[in-house]
Amino acid sequence: MSSLSYFGKKLQHLCSTIFLYLACLCRSTCFLISCLHKSILLRVNKIFVQIFYFIFISLFGFCILRILKPRSVDFTPRNLDLFFTSVSSVTVSSMSTVEMEVFSNSQLILITFLMFMGGEIFTSMVGLHLIRSKFKPWRKDSKIESVISSTTTSPRNSDFNDDIELDIVVIPDSPKQKSESDELQDDFGSSDKQTLKYQSIKFLGFVTLVYLLVINVIGVSSVLVYLACVSSAKDVLRNKGLKTFTFAIFTVVSTFASCGFVPTNENMIVFSKNSGLLLILIPQVLFGNTLYPACLRLCIKFLGKFSRKREAKYLLKHSREIRHLHLLPSQHSRLLVVTVFGFILIQLIMFCSLEWKSSSLNGLNSYQKIVGSLFQVVNARHTGETIVDISTVAPAILVVFIVMMYLPPYTSFIPVKGVEEAPEETLGEKQGRGKVAENLILSQLSYIFFFIVLICITERKRMKDDPLNFNVLNITLEVVSAYGNVGFTTGYNCDRMINQDPTCKNKTYGFVGKWSDEGKLILIIVMFFGRLKKFNMQGGKAWKLL
Repeated sequence: MSSLSYFGKKLQHLCSTIFLYLACLCRSTCFLISCLHKSILLRVNKIFVQIFYFIFISLFGFCILRILKPRSVDFTPRNLDLFFTSVSSVTVSSMSTVEMEVFSNSQLILITFLMFMGGEIFTSMVGLHLIRSKFKPWRKDSKIESVISSTTTSPRNSDFNDDIELDIVVIPDSPKQKSESDELQDDFGSSDKQTLKYQSIKFLGFVTLVYLLVINVIGVSSVLVYLACVSSAKDVLRNKGLKTFTFAIFTVVSTFASCGFVPTNENMIVFSKNSGLLLILIPQVLFGNTLYPACLRLCIKFLGKFSRKREAKYLLKHSREIRHLHLLPSQHSRLLVVTVFGFILIQLIMFCSLEWKSSSLNGLNSYQKIVGSLFQVVNARHTGETIVDISTVAPAILVVFIVMMYLPPYTSFIPVKGVEEAPEETLGEKQGRGKVAENLILSQLSYIFFFIVLICITERKRMKDDPLNFNVLNITLEVVSAYGNVGFTTGYNCDRMINQDPTCKNKTYGFVGKWSDEGKLILIIVMFFGRLKKFNMQGGKAWKLL
């Protein structure tokens, strides 16, 4: 018995030693991760963080898409097409080089995940989570405190610009900003200011998460109910072999993330007569993109009244102090709403005037035409879902669509002098960059021009042999659509070929699907560039046009 007791004690001592060793190892690992996180948080330029994020998720999506089997055993997409699809999903561009019905149910679920991870609201939520640790009031790191304090005095000379946050922006000094800081100190006290800022960023991240989940859940539930009640829409899915739940969650996530992918080859053309489904998706388009700042303020106000949190008051009253790209001042948010609906009204009037009796709306009654036209013009800004063949739309409408796709989501008409403008993330404000490099940054239009020229060079032979499909307007629309992360495309039609090819078959993928591999690679760069265009809103300042 004594020997058993001795061995039992030894075993107990060994187990406790191993447990303590593992506990110390876990503490050391957590400490190293925390130090690495702090190091990245303070040193890495946020544009490189986003580049790494989107490239990593794109490569991850490509590897999984390659492992998963497509629906048809007779056709397997090429690796370039799979990578193109992954990039298009992550950058929420919805440009396609293969037909969507090629993908199996498991691949569609993966694409849904990629679109969700690449959506602007999700990435902004991640950014808030990463940045809030910098504002912990109990931190004694003098470097961090100096960085925080310098943001309200001299943004250009601080390290704050190069932090990891995904959607925290720096606003130049102005009298208005200084008065807000003084007002903040008067309202909450200087000792409480840092604690309140930390709690407010945490609360803003919570509001963003709730908004993201609630809108998606309501959208998926509404689509499922509609499909259960309307047999014609459900018959479309049954004939195409698509699962109802997969279609609902794929379409809603895609629409809310402003991607525009739909698991049918014809996009939403097959649902052009299902006005109820289109009306369900229209709010998803607006709430996930152009109207998000206004909706975010409303959610903060509602949750603030419900929970009586002082963080809500702080966020609403001192939005510039938070420096969050999507949290605009009150008056700016109202003007943004007016601008959004103004653009929609102008496009709707023009679209109905030119397309009411066109072949693109054939077979629809007046109500269906109005709803379909509204759905079309709402999607022209940044989502890219369509109920018509874009190639059949009048050229004047295409030009308007190109302009709408080019405009950033929070473009506002601000006629009132002195209204606070939206904070913009720009490369032109980066600390540590010389004047020469700053002057070399070009405007967005310049980059689009270069991309179009490069595509015209890579596709010059096709432009000569097939000028009706490969014309400059179609290429311009494709490039601007990729740059704006929209997804509108004219497609490719074999009937438009001057020299008819009997082997040519019409496919319902994007126009880029007929481009060369070089052209596709350039468009991949365009999609990445467009997803990160918020960092170059102030480019081209060195050019003076007199």
